Amino acid sequence: MTATATATPAGPGRRSTPGLLGRLGTWVTDHARLVTLAWLLVIVGLGVFAPRVEQNLSGAGWQANGSESVAARELARQHFGGNTSSAIQVVIHSNDGPVTTGQGAKVLAEVTSQLQAEPRIADVVAPQPGATLSQDGSTAIVLAGAGTDTNEMVRVANDLKGPLQALSGDGVQVNPTGSSLLWSDFNEANLDAMLKSEMVSWPVTLVILVIAFGALVAAGLPLLLTLAGLVASAGSLVLINELVPVSIWAMNFAMMFALALGIDYALFLVARYRAARMGAGLSAREAVAETMDTAGKAVLLSGLTVLVSLSAVMLVPSPSFRSMAGGIMLSVVFVLGATLTLLPLVLFKLDHRINKFALPWANGGEHRSSRFADWGERLWRRPFVWGAASLVILLALAAPVIGLSTAMPSIKVLPTDASARVGYDRVQEAFGDGAPGTLQVIVDTERAGQATTVIQSDRGIAAAMPAQPAADGSGLAMIQAVPTVDPSDPALADTVERLRANLPDTAYVGGAPVENLDLKTQLDTSTPLVVGVILVLGFLLLLIALQAPLISLLGTLVSLLSTAAAFGVARLVFQEGWGSGLLGFEPQGFLDAWAPVFFFAMIFAIAMDYTVFLLASAKEHYERSGDPKEAMVGALAHSGRVIFAAGAVMVAVFFTFALSGPLPPKEMGVVLGVAVLLDAFLVRLVLLPVLLRLTGRAAWYAPTWLKRILPNITFSHG
Repeated sequence: MTATATATPAGPGRRSTPGLLGRLGTWVTDHARLVTLAWLLVIVGLGVFAPRVEQNLSGAGWQANGSESVAARELARQHFGGNTSSAIQVVIHSNDGPVTTGQGAKVLAEVTSQLQAEPRIADVVAPQPGATLSQDGSTAIVLAGAGTDTNEMVRVANDLKGPLQALSGDGVQVNPTGSSLLWSDFNEANLDAMLKSEMVSWPVTLVILVIAFGALVAAGLPLLLTLAGLVASAGSLVLINELVPVSIWAMNFAMMFALALGIDYALFLVARYRAARMGAGLSAREAVAETMDTAGKAVLLSGLTVLVSLSAVMLVPSPSFRSMAGGIMLSVVFVLGATLTLLPLVLFKLDHRINKFALPWANGGEHRSSRFADWGERLWRRPFVWGAASLVILLALAAPVIGLSTAMPSIKVLPTDASARVGYDRVQEAFGDGAPGTLQVIVDTERAGQATTVIQSDRGIAAAMPAQPAADGSGLAMIQAVPTVDPSDPALADTVERLRANLPDTAYVGGAPVENLDLKTQLDTSTPLVVGVILVLGFLLLLIALQAPLISLLGTLVSLLSTAAAFGVARLVFQEGWGSGLLGFEPQGFLDAWAPVFFFAMIFAIAMDYTVFLLASAKEHYERSGDPKEAMVGALAHSGRVIFAAGAVMVAVFFTFALSGPLPPKEMGVVLGVAVLLDAFLVRLVLLPVLLRLTGRAAWYAPTWLKRILPNITFSHG
């Protein structure tokens, strides 16, 4: 059996004329020059800006807007010479006696000169005995105050760290550190990792696509489509960054997501076009119309589901999260636009040439897979056995999620030779475990004495500096306090909580580690809301698309299984350290706090992608036959191979990120790779078809009142 031909008798829901998307496809073929010119303008016009994406985008923005720590940082920047969490700390260490004499003194003077020459630096504070000059005199810290916002301070770190490190020599080492340097070093390591991963993933992806399509030209179309979307989205992010700061992570995630989804969408359309044109014998124009009315509709609904899932992340009041979600959404919009306008035109123009350089055994017109049809028959005969087996595997992998711990990333996310990490270690050696995470308390001068007493008497504070009045006469004072524990130690949260409870009401507690704690608190608060919104909106979109409440609900709920299983594996790998030697990372003892909310949105978006492909095909078969078995077996026969190939591509893409670079990309690669592996091969190709088998006609039942309020959407084409 091949794809539906026009000779197929009209059944319930079939149309004799193209639908809306079918008409879009034929319009594109009739206006080829206009569409080509429009896309050339988009790609070239935005592509001019794309090479600047890595230099222009920022790495900061990891903060909870409206939090006390952010307020403290702004007060420190305005009234205390930029002595904030984003200030740059230049650590100078001498191996040959005191750093304030001899060669060390010369280096100190040169460091100070370079910092004072940078207009984006506010006050430059020399080493202070008892505070930023170690007791043995071998280590000193020159503080470069933040004269601009956190995003720009990361760029300042980019510009200064090379010249500052170049001052090392003759027994003196210079290592800039601090929050801004951490992001600068991380972004640099992350970029290298992303480029390595892309270099590995593209050839692997091409091999998988060649095997899936059986022809080199057809396999290359998804990659070209994705490249067009990536170039356009990269250029757009550079322009948007001129108006609103955009995190570099937005581009990193956009690259990965656009590659994965672009290939998914192109796979679905190319496979359907080949079946309609070479299998069913339709004309090129008719094949485009049928492809768009069936596979195109599924792609559009899938894209909308992805956008809805990611839009829920906007509920987290953090610039980094919002720009990351926005960047991915932008790339999805461009890839979706290219899939629904540019790809039909390319298919129409290439026509039979898409089968060029075909493998000997390839059949370009084959749409129905006999192997997946046999698999569907096997599931139909023994649904309980296969369903129970997949359920047991998923639940077993999900079980460890119960003990999952999260925290904000520690210094361990950086390579051991990164300047920020070397400087961090030097500070700890010279000034104590908590010194790299100094707390900043800002209070009115009238209550500074009371605040100092509270801070000095707290068991979590190792040392506190005398209150420093603001020089601008604002009536504020700053007290800097060194905790007894490392900034990533969970005990620091208890110390901050006690201080906030005991300090005067006018006091603000801030500092880099407190900003991390406030962001984690915000994430813990926002995650249930984001997850709930994603589930509800995902269900509603499926309901609108399928017009079937039961299978829409089941399709939404089973997505939770693969998500929970992926986080269960993440706990074993990143919290417990299983396989850390193989993957080449140092376990932190927790999963990064931003992972649950952000990865859930991404996993759910991908899971619903496959759900729409499978259930849209099942709905199409049910509309034609009214037979639940034909709906289930036919869906696997016609979409199973595409889901299998798309899943293999995504797993390959994600796992390449797990093999290189700093820790967060590894978390991303492992969590998303495991999620896709389980979702595509266990949930969508086993569990969801089993649920179609067990629910039978009830899966597609909709009460009359519901049909009246839902738009009439069908997936069959006449």
